[in-house]
Amino acid sequence: MARIVCKYSLFIIWLVLILQYSLSTCAHSKKLYENKPCKRFVLYYHDILFNGTNIANATSAATTNYTSLGNFKHGMLVVFDDPMTKDNHLLSTPVARAQGFYFYDMKTTYNAWFSYTLIFNSTEHKGTLNIMGADMMSEETRDLSVVGGTGDFFMARGIATFRTDVAQDDYYFRLEMDIKLYECY
Repeated sequence: MARIVCKYSLFIIWLVLILQYSLSTCAHSKKLYENKPCKRFVLYYHDILFNGTNIANATSAATTNYTSLGNFKHGMLVVFDDPMTKDNHLLSTPVARAQGFYFYDMKTTYNAWFSYTLIFNSTEHKGTLNIMGADMMSEETRDLSVVGGTGDFFMARGIATFRTDVAQDDYYFRLEMDIKLYECY
């Protein structure tokens, strides 16, 4: 009988220690999915596609032609080095550069997949943010993932919400990017 009481006592002590450890770990752990972002800012992305004559103004160029699979530029790859401004004016002072690529990846509607780095080098911010994901162009707003960063944005995670602000022909478009960071170090 004493042996059974001893076993149960050890089991209860072990259970209490495990519960105490798990509760203290939960109490001190950082929440990853808080409702309010730790950093938030809005930038405007300006893309001017090279059309064969605008060499002085172009900020992007198609490196592959689109295929004949549908009428939505399927397969076209564009490499860019675009200015990012705080307002929607193309000639405003850039606060960052967006460097990367996008390609059209659907045959049935316009859709692009983006992968790029925002490079900040100003008095307000220094460092990079890496953004990637699908841009479903038919939607009013689209969310892309912020997958990391450096400098002021070291290991940042969050969401960049795109909204098309202006699209002029095939050669100029401006996106409003509402960047919300939920992990900031």
